[in-house]
Amino acid sequence: MFEDLEILKFTNFLKNYLIDVGFPKFWAETINLFIALSVIAVIAYLFDRILRFVIVKSFYIFSIKTKTTFDDFLVKSKFPRYIAHVIPLFILKYIVPFILLEFPFLLKGFETVINIYGIILIVKIIRSFLRSTQKYLRTKQRFMDKPLESYVQVVMIFLWGLAIFFIVYQLTGKDVLSFATLGAASAVILLIFKDTILGFVASIQVSVNDIVRIGDWIAYNKFGADGIVTDINLATVRVQNWDNTYTTIPTYSLISDSFQNWRGMQDSGGRRIKRAVFIKQNSIKFLTVEKIEEFKKIQLVKQYIEDKYAEITIHNEKIGADKSVLINGINLTNFGVFRKYIDTYLHQNSEVSKELFLMVRQLEPTSKGIPLEIYCFSKDKNWSNYEEVISDIFDHLIASVPYFDLEIFEEPTGNDLNTFAKKVNS
Repeated sequence: MFEDLEILKFTNFLKNYLIDVGFPKFWAETINLFIALSVIAVIAYLFDRILRFVIVKSFYIFSIKTKTTFDDFLVKSKFPRYIAHVIPLFILKYIVPFILLEFPFLLKGFETVINIYGIILIVKIIRSFLRSTQKYLRTKQRFMDKPLESYVQVVMIFLWGLAIFFIVYQLTGKDVLSFATLGAASAVILLIFKDTILGFVASIQVSVNDIVRIGDWIAYNKFGADGIVTDINLATVRVQNWDNTYTTIPTYSLISDSFQNWRGMQDSGGRRIKRAVFIKQNSIKFLTVEKIEEFKKIQLVKQYIEDKYAEITIHNEKIGADKSVLINGINLTNFGVFRKYIDTYLHQNSEVSKELFLMVRQLEPTSKGIPLEIYCFSKDKNWSNYEEVISDIFDHLIASVPYFDLEIFEEPTGNDLNTFAKKVNS
């Protein structure tokens, strides 16, 4: 009480002096108001600048000496600067009402403005703290792939919603917690923030179900995205494509549409190789004894041919097969031996995983020949290395085909047609 009286005397000192020297009361109060507000404003401004410099500088020095990086992020997000505004705000809120006692209209307006500013300042302080927390957690391995920005945005939307309610209350004086007000506000919020609400729900499902993480390679044909997820927030997912362009995808589309996530491949023991060559059907033949002896010189299938030929010979003798005609009984084919050769080659290839599925198979014949498909997994999942492994395998496969008297199908070119026409004409 004593302090309040002293402040009141101080703020009315000029008014009392002017009245004593003969000024009319109205002009004395007006001049006193103008001078007092100016002095308080200057003092508050200077105090704010000094306090901001001291707090920010102290916080910066403190952040350098500490081992944690959290306080560094607080400095970068202007957290100390916002904190420095709090004390001048309280000074103004406490002293100015004594100056405006005789001006109720101005007092009410000042209280409204100062309260609104206080609400906004609180929101900014919390926002700065949350952003610092987000950036700090992003440096931790455990949280690097989590959609932290979505959570921060959700909290900030909630805080700004509360702030708007209280600001409206300060401006109108009406109870913002009444059912009618809340109902109308809810309808407006649902209309304005429809996409945000969908994104919020999607962000929760994406996080809880672990659908997408930052760093995942995803392919989303609908939006032309094929690359690494660099950011997940409340409204969008940002993807850096392999051509270094960026694609933004609505977050809620990740749970409403289908897309491909390559994380399973990246976490597995290898990357799948699934590719085929087409063998001309008329180049597939039974092997004669001479050809069998010739193919035995190929080391990867020598043991297979010897074992299989001995097994076939025993079977053919048992059933009395007439081998003067090659088709009788069971026979080896150049295509079958070639399949075994490729299978053995893959099993001996150090770049191919032996722990994952490995198969060389013949697919359904087509007008372009019989597809011979390789299905296996490369140990190296890096894209460039993976492509090199595939190229090495198929280089060898294509170069090996003639050794087994087989031919690979190719569409005829202009030169092929010209050569054929010359042969026909000759």
